[in-house]
Amino acid sequence: SVIVAFGDSITYGTGAERGRTYPAVLTDLLGTMVINEGLPGEEIGQGLQRLSMVLDQYSPQLLILCEGGNDILRGRSEREIESDLREMLKMLVERGVDIVLIGVPALDITLEPPDLYENLAREFNIPYEGKIMKKILSNGYLKSDQIHPNDAGYTLLAEAVAKLIEKSR
Repeated sequence: SVIVAFGDSITYGTGAERGRTYPAVLTDLLGTMVINEGLPGEEIGQGLQRLSMVLDQYSPQLLILCEGGNDILRGRSEREIESDLREMLKMLVERGVDIVLIGVPALDITLEPPDLYENLAREFNIPYEGKIMKKILSNGYLKSDQIHPNDAGYTLLAEAVAKLIEKSR
């Protein structure tokens, strides 16, 4: 089975040593190759444009979606973020791809992902991980900078996603 991790710098692994990104760690945990399709700086609109090409290239059975951090940082409205994420999810459903959604926290005092992530997960009836990024970003020992995990943080992210995938099978 082909698994693609799709997203921005969190998926890419900014702040991680080579081979310590969450898709790389997830590959080891699942015993299945997880293709890293993370693109630093990507906003959801750009991801929406790129997604069909990635789906055509890999025909994944499962796609792990972690998008929205750059949109949140740039002050894009939650309504716009939700709309573009919904379009991505519709495309995945239409192509018969299983989805895991990772909530990206707002960079405020709570570090909670906006409700739109959980709402979309419910709407599409897909597995959702909404707690691990808060845990990582609220602990200086798990971060390489203010918005990116370090190796230990990416390992925790991979472990949380692996548990979610195993639970949803």
